[in-house]
Amino acid sequence: MLNALRRGASAVRWYVRELTDETAYERYVAHLRGHDPAVRVPTRREFERMRTDRQESDPRSGFRCC
Repeated sequence: MLNALRRGASAVRWYVRELTDETAYERYVAHLRGHDPAVRVPTRREFERMRTDRQESDPRSGFRCC
């Protein structure tokens, strides 16, 4: 019973993280390391700044402040 609850909670956590794109940084780091293990990985803050800048600079992305 307890094991089933843990699996269920884990599945919900995974779903919410994917839905809110919380895992974007982890995927980005895995992508960088997969292509070049010696590459400098940006911090989470730098990644979020790059991501926001990219969204704001492309009018097709639909980025809106409100």
